Amino acid sequence: MKEELGENAPPMPQQRTLDNTREPDDTMVAPNDEEVQLDTAVDEFSDYFAEKTTPKILITTCLTWDHKGKSTISFIRDLIRMFPNMYYRPRKRYKLTDIVEYCKKDNYTDIIVINEDRKRPHSLILCHLPYGPTAFFRLTSIVRSGGINNRAKPTQHYPELILNNFNTRLGYTVGRMFAALLPPRPEFEGRRVMTFHNQRDFIFFRQHRYIFDSTEKARIQEIGPRFCLKLKSLQHGTFDSDFGEYEWVPKKDLITSRRRFFL
Repeated sequence: MKEELGENAPPMPQQRTLDNTREPDDTMVAPNDEEVQLDTAVDEFSDYFAEKTTPKILITTCLTWDHKGKSTISFIRDLIRMFPNMYYRPRKRYKLTDIVEYCKKDNYTDIIVINEDRKRPHSLILCHLPYGPTAFFRLTSIVRSGGINNRAKPTQHYPELILNNFNTRLGYTVGRMFAALLPPRPEFEGRRVMTFHNQRDFIFFRQHRYIFDSTEKARIQEIGPRFCLKLKSLQHGTFDSDFGEYEWVPKKDLITSRRRFFL
């Protein structure tokens, strides 16, 4: 029909997918929403977005790190090369609540804890300082930088950041947590880009550099690593496993269908 009618042919019907048929969500954030702007002006990340603080991240491991899985060590090394101002400290036998207090005194802005299972990275805790929140993510589909063919080498320039499809109030908060891990002013000469892409509540991470072949043509080259995050809980304040108040957990009564997403 399209060949016969040419430009007068009717448009092809849009294919129905889980993404474009998602259930309506009352917490979807509209562009330039005044209520959201007022909230974010005084939230836990307001100092970062006002450029009053510079990210300083401590990364450590779970308490059960007795045999130091090589996969976990390699993944942490990739993260340290990826994020500016990230420092590894051995966990030893310190409680996470004690680490939080130490980091507050030493002006850290975030803590990342990599938990492992069977000597492999299994989950990730991200705690923003000094007032929270604290997110717990399931960590899957890890591909180290060394496992990516024809990979690019990262530079020390501050990267650009792309956040895709964080459309609800919960997603907006998670996106701001990721943004606060990077210096707010990217150094474009480094041509380095980090992407957190949310699709059906799975958060895919990729890192690339872009290459200009001419004034009209550009391409990208992956740097790595790759991984996927699945939010399991968001807690008000800093980490507190005993008395912490949860802003969000995936309760069964909220999961009404395969088309119900939260981010």
